[in-house]
Amino acid sequence: MIFYFVFFIVTFFLSWLLTIVVKELAFQYKVLDYPRGRHQHEKPTPLLGGLAIFLALAISLYAGRFLILAGKLEPRHWLGVLAGATILLIGGIIDDVKKLSPYKQFLFPLLAAVAVVVGGVGIEKITNPFGGFFYFNDWLIPAFSILWLLGMMFTTKLLDGVDGLVSSIGAVGAFIIFLFTITTRWYQPDIAFAALMLAAACLGFLVLNWSPAKIFLGESGALLIGFVLGVLSIISGGKIAIALLIMGVPILDVAWTIIRRLLAKKNPFKSADREHLHFRLLDSGLGARKTVLAFALTSFIFGLSALFLQSRGKLLSLVILGALMILAIAMFSWLDRKAKIR
Repeated sequence: MIFYFVFFIVTFFLSWLLTIVVKELAFQYKVLDYPRGRHQHEKPTPLLGGLAIFLALAISLYAGRFLILAGKLEPRHWLGVLAGATILLIGGIIDDVKKLSPYKQFLFPLLAAVAVVVGGVGIEKITNPFGGFFYFNDWLIPAFSILWLLGMMFTTKLLDGVDGLVSSIGAVGAFIIFLFTITTRWYQPDIAFAALMLAAACLGFLVLNWSPAKIFLGESGALLIGFVLGVLSIISGGKIAIALLIMGVPILDVAWTIIRRLLAKKNPFKSADREHLHFRLLDSGLGARKTVLAFALTSFIFGLSALFLQSRGKLLSLVILGALMILAIAMFSWLDRKAKIR
C-alpha cells in the first residue's frame, strides 16, 4: 500500500504541475473558451486540460509498467488503450482549436473505441442478476464493447457543464474501481494501480478546475475520463453494473436529454440547452460547488454500495437510482409549469 500511496502523491503533483504548464500554453496560443450562450464563466478560460491528465496518467503508468503487466493483460491490450486515448487527445485538441462539426467530433471517439477492441479488450460476459452470466457471441463482443465505450465517453462529454464536475466524477469513479480491485475477493493489482493513477490525475487537475475554474478539460479531457473509466470497467472483469452505479445519474440524464430532444424533433447531438440536471441544479441557486458535491456524493454512495451487494442488490440499486432520476425530472417539470402559470 505504501507503493500505491507514493505513486498516488507523485501523480497528483505531476498532474497539478502539468495543468499549470498546459494552462499557460493555452493562453499563449489562445486556445480559450469565451463566455457565450449557456457558458456563463466570467472571462476567457484556457482549454486543453485533457492534455495534462493524459500526460500525467501516461507517465505514471509507464513508470509502473512492471505492475500493469504483472496481471493477465498483455502489452497489446495496453497499447490499444494508449492508442485510443491518443486518438481522443488529437481529436479533442483539433476540436478545441477549430471547433469541429458534430459528425467529425463523433469520428474520434469511434476510432478510439475501435482501437481498444483491436487491441484485444472487450466485454465477453455480464452477470445475470438471477444467477450465472450472459455470454456474448464473437460478433457481439466488439459491437457491445464499442457501444459501451461510446456511451461512457459521451456521458462525460455532455456532463462537462459545471466547473470541476467531470474531473470530480472521474476521481470518484476511479477510486471506487480501485477499492474493488484491491480487495482480496477481486484482487487485480494491475487494474487497481491504473485506477488509482486516474484518480490522482483527475484530482491534480481539479486543483485548478474547481469553481471558479482556471482551466477547462476541453473536448479531449471530457471524453478521455469517460473513455478510461469505460476501459477500466471492462478490464477489471466486466464490472458494468459498478460503472452504471457510479455514472448512473449522468447516464440517466443523458438518456433523458436524448429522449427529450427527439420528442421536440431536434437532433439530440447537435442541440445545446441548459436542461441537463447539473444546469437545473445550478440555475436553482445551488451553486457550482454544491452541485459538484451532490453529484460526486451520489456517485460515491451508489458506487460504494456495490462493494457490499450481490447482483440482485446492484440491480435494486440501479432501480432506486432510476426512480430518483424520474422524481427529479418530474419535480423540475412541475416547477417549469408553475413558472409559466405565473
